[in-house]
Amino acid sequence: MPSFLWRLWPGLVLILLPSTLAADKESSLLQDWHDVWLFRFFLNVLGYATIIIPGYFLIGYFKRINYLETGRGICYPVIKACVFGSESKTGLLDDMSIAPRNDADSGSSARQAFKLVFCAAGLQTSYLTWGVLQERVMTRSYGASTPEEEGERFKDSQFLVFMNRILALTVSGLWCLLFKQPRHGAPMYKYSFASLSNVLSSWCQYEALKYISFPTQVLAKASKVIPVMLMGKIVSHKSYEYWEYLTAALISLGVSMFLLTSTTGKHPSTVTTFSGVVILVGYIVFDSFTSNWQDNLFKCKMSSVQMMFGVNLFSCLFTVGSLLEQGAFFDSLAFMTRHSEFAFHAVLLSVCSACGQLFIFYTIAQFGAAIFTIIMTLRQAIAILLSCFLYGHAVTMVGGFGMAVVFLALFLRVYARIRMKAGRRAPQPQVQKV
Repeated sequence: MPSFLWRLWPGLVLILLPSTLAADKESSLLQDWHDVWLFRFFLNVLGYATIIIPGYFLIGYFKRINYLETGRGICYPVIKACVFGSESKTGLLDDMSIAPRNDADSGSSARQAFKLVFCAAGLQTSYLTWGVLQERVMTRSYGASTPEEEGERFKDSQFLVFMNRILALTVSGLWCLLFKQPRHGAPMYKYSFASLSNVLSSWCQYEALKYISFPTQVLAKASKVIPVMLMGKIVSHKSYEYWEYLTAALISLGVSMFLLTSTTGKHPSTVTTFSGVVILVGYIVFDSFTSNWQDNLFKCKMSSVQMMFGVNLFSCLFTVGSLLEQGAFFDSLAFMTRHSEFAFHAVLLSVCSACGQLFIFYTIAQFGAAIFTIIMTLRQAIAILLSCFLYGHAVTMVGGFGMAVVFLALFLRVYARIRMKAGRRAPQPQVQKV
């Protein structure tokens, strides 16, 4: 190196060193921001907005130019299905791939018992495995060869949502191809509303496990009947039976007993617990909107599997777009290549989620919503016990009693609803006129 460069070298170091330190500080600051759940939430929403806003203007444009009458060409069928749908709108699913439930012609008792055992086993296996894997992926590290090593944790909840949705899209798409479905009537873009809220609720569900325990999450999800009743009373001026108020009060009491007495060493911080509660509230709000919007969509002519396909189609579009914009998609794939155990868990998690949705549709079609609710309530209780056994969650005696109160209230709700429906179906005694 020439002598004059040697003389310039200390000056170059002094010039470049502050900029390098500033870049490192900026990178560290950005990483700190990525550790804040609210920042990640807004990043995800911004990613979805880059897809929703152009779509909104395109839909408005096609409607404004009356594309349904003036359009032509190879893209016309796609645009018509996405923006306008078909003219057929009815709530009668005469071509349903799954036959509606018929108590009179339901076959032998042994066959029905076998179907019930099959449905219960499928639901329990799918969702218990899903719950165990969900907690494993979000709360434990990968790559640690010894207990002393810290390992590497997977942090991107949105990628897990994408994995769940892409497999559910594949399963529902194959189901629609293999089995006859009713002619689709709703514009495809209407699925995007339920899809967006479904993605956000699923993200909240995964993200909450970083701040609260799995049993707390399950109990909070079981108690979402309370805000639903409050919203129904305030917004829709609905009236409820006395047993609905009683069971809601019991659920509130049980959840309060569990939350106030069952503390673990993993989440000792009040701030952390508060963050988990806020995320769970977000889950309940988004999930309530999803179910209400889907109920509205079912007024059009579609099957449950078509609903599953439409919602998951937009969910894949939203999540993969946001992941690519953030650069997180390939980071998550790199994590999968580094940790084969995580790749297995993520795929199995998605398989359980997709199969569980199909078992839900089949169980409700065969036995009705009441039997399905009983099975899923049992699943929640078993999931809490399984989580405490596998992951060592400490539950006090008062907290355990609170859990029992919650599930007793849920079973009382199911029992009272069945009795009420049976009373309405009971034939009125005929009074002979004299």
